[in-house]
Order: sequence, then structure tokens, then C-alpha cells
Amino acid sequence: MLSEARDLISLAETSAETDLPDLEKEYAKLAGRWKEVETQLYLSGEFDTAHCYLTVSGGAGGTEAQDWAAMLLRMYLRYCERQGWKTELIDKTDGQEAGIKTATIYVEGAMAYGNLKCERGTHRLVRLSPFNAKSLRQTSFALVEVLPEIEETEVTINPSELRVDTFRSGGAGGQNVNKVETAIRITHLPTNIVVACQTERSQLQNRTRAMALLRAKLLEKQQAADLATKKELKGATQSADFGQQIRSYVLHPYQMVKDLRTDTETSDTQGVLDGEIQMFIDAELKREARA
Repeated sequence: MLSEARDLISLAETSAETDLPDLEKEYAKLAGRWKEVETQLYLSGEFDTAHCYLTVSGGAGGTEAQDWAAMLLRMYLRYCERQGWKTELIDKTDGQEAGIKTATIYVEGAMAYGNLKCERGTHRLVRLSPFNAKSLRQTSFALVEVLPEIEETEVTINPSELRVDTFRSGGAGGQNVNKVETAIRITHLPTNIVVACQTERSQLQNRTRAMALLRAKLLEKQQAADLATKKELKGATQSADFGQQIRSYVLHPYQMVKDLRTDTETSDTQGVLDGEIQMFIDAELKREARA
């Protein structure tokens, strides 16, 4: 690509004015190819090529926040679909009235973690409440956490330090899923980290999934201890509230989505909620590379 750019510059220096339209077309093609390659240059982290786990949790705001969490989950599922990545629901807890309290999906795809790690943090929504008779303006928060899938050799887990509980899965899934205790909840006693999986049809499959998620969480904890305030793998983890937001989604009184780290913004709020978020991810990758 570098040689092509040099050739184009040489042609521009020697061409006549009538050649300008053709030169502009060649430049546009080269610029488009560079845009595709540029982002990939920033994906050189240790786990950037890995598949990942993405968790969305409703924060401050009750039912409003749980509905917002469900909207974000849909946004990420649509984004993954656009990327051609496979997704699998690992665990979900529904809200009492609407939305979800928390949900975790497994994302399988090239550079899945490298891209989705840019989404970790608190996302803020401002809209007219669909749950209030007076349709008052409401602010809601949801937390997004992203962890890479890692190999078993990366983290050693002592089986004696685990408490394994089984329970019946909720929601759709067939007779076996709903009437047999196939769901698994694993507690790592030294750290009190809890993971669960309830979407597979067998207890063994759910246990395998839960153990993989536990390894990712333990690795994140190790990284956080080593790097202290950087929290390199998961970003903000304390609470989904006003003080830790990375992006703001305003649906009323105007339409705007703005990333507070890069100042990237768009008025196409529907497009963003339908999964068109690559512009925010690309901008954050570039910001991190310059930091």
C-alpha cells in the first residue's frame, strides 16, 4: 500500500489537469483501503484476537435501567450480527417488570475482544419514560463488562476452592432445560466470584461454559491487582452510575449519541441502537493507541 501511495503521488506531480478526475478516484480507493487496514493495526493487544464474554447489567434507575440494559443487549447482538460473529446467551436474569437485570453473551469471532473491549464502562440514556404515565424525562444507566476467552493453562483453579450449585433453568428451552436441574452456579470461595450458565441442555455443558467464564474473571482480577487503577481488561467495574459513564445516548429533547472519551458523536440514534457502533470503537482504538 505504501508503494501504491508513492506511485499515486508521482503521477499527481506529472499529470495534466484533465487527469484529475482519475487521480481522485484512485485516491478514494486507496483511502478506503487504508481505513480498513488502519483499525487492524491498533488490535495488537495480548487478547485482542480472542473470543469474549460481554455482560450488560442495569444500574441506577430500576425498571428504566433494566429496560435500557435490554436495549443495549439488543444493540450488541445486532452489532455482532453485522460483523458476522456468532453469539450465544450464557446467562440472563429478567427484570421484574421489563428488561433485564443482567445478561451475559459469548461472542465468537475474529478480533471480537479487541473491538468489544472498547465498549466496557457505563452507558447513559436520556429519554421520555415509557413506564411513567406523565412521560417524564428519565435518565438511566447500564454497565457493560467485557472479558476475553482464555486457555485453561492461563489460570489454575483448585477444585477444592469451588462451590457448585445446580438449579432449574428459567424461560424457554424445552422440557429438559426447564424441569431438570441442568443450570450451574459456581462460586470461587477465595475471591467470592460467582458465575452461572443456564442455557445449555446438559449440566456438563453448562459447567464447561461457567468454568470458562470463571477463568476469564479470575484473570481479570489478577490483571487488576497487577495494574491497579488501569483495570486493563474490564474497565469501570464499581457501579453503573453518573460518575463513570463512557457514552451518552440522548433520545429527548434532541437525538444524539456521544462518546465522552473521544467526543465522537452522531444524531443517528436509531442506527446506533441497531448496532452501528463501529465508528465509536474505531475512535476509541485510536485514542488508546495515542495514550
